[in-house]
Amino acid sequence: MPRLCGESISRTELARKTGRLEQVAGVRLVTLGDGAGRGVRVLEFRTGSGYEFDVLVDRSMDVGRCEYRGTPLAWQSPVGVLGPWYAEPMGLGWFRAWGGGMLVTCGLDHTLLGGVDDASHFHQDVVPTAEYGLHGRVGFLPARLTGYGERWEGDECILWAEGVIRQAAVFGETLELTRRIEARVGESRFTVHDGVVNAGFDPTTHMYLYHINVGWPVLDEGAHFVIPAPPGAPVAEYPTNDYRHLTGPTPGYPEQCWEHAATPEPGGTVPVAVVNRAREIGVYEVHRHDQLPFHTMWRMLGEGAYAVAMEPTTNRDAGRFDARERGELIMLAPGETKNYDLEVGVLDGAQEIDAFESRVDRANHNAPEPVGSQSDG
Repeated sequence: MPRLCGESISRTELARKTGRLEQVAGVRLVTLGDGAGRGVRVLEFRTGSGYEFDVLVDRSMDVGRCEYRGTPLAWQSPVGVLGPWYAEPMGLGWFRAWGGGMLVTCGLDHTLLGGVDDASHFHQDVVPTAEYGLHGRVGFLPARLTGYGERWEGDECILWAEGVIRQAAVFGETLELTRRIEARVGESRFTVHDGVVNAGFDPTTHMYLYHINVGWPVLDEGAHFVIPAPPGAPVAEYPTNDYRHLTGPTPGYPEQCWEHAATPEPGGTVPVAVVNRAREIGVYEVHRHDQLPFHTMWRMLGEGAYAVAMEPTTNRDAGRFDARERGELIMLAPGETKNYDLEVGVLDGAQEIDAFESRVDRANHNAPEPVGSQSDG
C-alpha cells in the first residue's frame, strides 16, 4: 500500500480521509495558454510523495518539468516548452526547439548528428537519398492520446498515460511509437515502456536515444556521475579526465560527451545516476543493456546552459554513418517492433544514495575479466 504523509495507508482508509484521490495524487490534463507553448497539452502527474512531473503530450509524450518536494530535478533550457509547430528539424535546428526537461526522446529513424544518407531501401527514384537533422524528428511530433488516469490494484494505485506517435512520409518511413508512462502513488519514480514498430511495407533504419537531463540544484559543484563502467572514451580531446566530478558553471564552457561501455547487473539492467552528497539528493535512471547497449554522458557546465545528461542509446556516439560502416545500423523489417524500458527517479537522502552507489559497485564487479587476465587462486 502507498506511503502518504508519513504513514502507510490502504485504499479504504484513504477514501475515508479524503474526498477524492486528487487531494493527494493524480493525473490532470491541461493546455498551456501563453507564449511559444500555447496550445501544448500537458499531463500533470503527482504521486503524493512530493514527486511531480509533466508529460508533454504534444512533444512525443516526453517529460518536461520534474520536481521533488519543491526541488527541481530536471534542467530547463532557455527555449522552454515550445509548440511542435515551431520545430526546425533539419541541420542543427533541434537546438532551437529543445526545451530541456527530464526526458527527451531522440529517433525514430535517426539520432545524433545528421546528414544525407542513402534511401534506396524505399525503392523510389524520386527520393534516392534522405536528409537527417540532429536527433531526428520524433521529439517534435504530437501524440494521439489514447488514455490516462488512475488504476487501483488492491491497495496499490497506478497513475498512467498512453499515446501513439506516428512518424511517416510518402516514399519514406512509417514508424509508430506507442508509449506508456506509469508512476505509483507514494513512490518517487516513473517508468516508460516504448514500442517502436515499422508500420510500413519497406525496411527502415532505426536509432533510439533517451536524453535524461539533470540541472541545478542536483547538479552543482561537487556533484558526481555514477555508472557501472570503466573510464569513458571522450568523443573529442578534453582537458580533463576527471569528468565524473562535476563543477559549477564555467564561462565559455564547450559541451563534452563521454561514451561508456556499461556493465549490466545480473538481470540485465544498467543503473546510472547524478548524485549530490552535499544536498543529499540524486537523480537516477535504469535501462536494459540488451535494448540500449551504449551510454553517453553529456556534460554542459556552462553559464545559462548548465546541465548534465544520461543518454542510454542503441548506437555509439559517433552516429549514423559510423554505425553503417560498422554494420550496427538497425534496419526494422515491415511489422518488426523494438521495445524499450526505462525507469527515472529521485534518490532522497544519504541512505538512498549509498544504496544506489553500492548497486553500481556490484554491477562493476560483474564485469568480465579482460582477455588474458588470471584470477587469484
